[in-house]
Amino acid sequence: MLVLLPPSEGKAEGARGRPLELDSLSLPELTRARETVLDELVALCRGDEDDREKAREVLGLSQGLRGEVVKNARLRTAPTLPAGEIYTGVLYDALGLATLDPAAKRRAARSLLVFSALWGAVGIKDRIPSYRLSGGVKLPGIGALGPFWRGPLESVLPEAAGGGLVLDLRSSAYAGMWKPKGDLARRTATVRVLQSRLVDGVEKRSVVSHFNKATKGRIVRALLETGAAPKTPAALAGTLRELGHVVEGDDKPGATALDVVVTEL
Repeated sequence: MLVLLPPSEGKAEGARGRPLELDSLSLPELTRARETVLDELVALCRGDEDDREKAREVLGLSQGLRGEVVKNARLRTAPTLPAGEIYTGVLYDALGLATLDPAAKRRAARSLLVFSALWGAVGIKDRIPSYRLSGGVKLPGIGALGPFWRGPLESVLPEAAGGGLVLDLRSSAYAGMWKPKGDLARRTATVRVLQSRLVDGVEKRSVVSHFNKATKGRIVRALLETGAAPKTPAALAGTLRELGHVVEGDDKPGATALDVVVTEL
């Protein structure tokens, strides 16, 4: 099973650690594309105060995040951490990679890929620096990053997926970077988390970001801890029910989009 995760906007920073080595990252076929985006981002963020202000606007950052521009300018020499430690936030807190048992950690290293506007996709053991670049950014020399990554990712991800299930938990900005096709699309399951609550005695369902991210992190953790390896979206739905989740959407032939319904975080 291959699990596709979104990155986090906030990222941890390492005080120490060797600098970036692009050739050491997973999916080395993406190295040239990674080099292109890295060069563009560093060049954008270098320069004087006016240049940095322009970069801040291009990156869609608030005034309070001006320091992220300076950080981007130093990416080639900045200390690195494993991607599983760099990415933070609700999903990664719920996933809790650091507290998995050894067997689950090995499964995580084999099966988790984190999508990134800068790196394309990385494994959780890949050492990367803290950076700021969201999937919706248009870099001056490249344009929109989603379309930029489609070709490079299409060339490597079908092989990386192999013949098993793909569990796609990406947010929309990163789902646009690569879309499975053909038989692989039929083996790809997406999960939407819906919060169910009663309003004046009537059930209301909605997508709430915090519930969505936390539940997805818990789902991945449970799959890693149990060693479950469903081969199809239907089998995944059954596995999630065995793990205690309320799952809907698998009652149609060939269904690949699953809803997980939660009432409390």
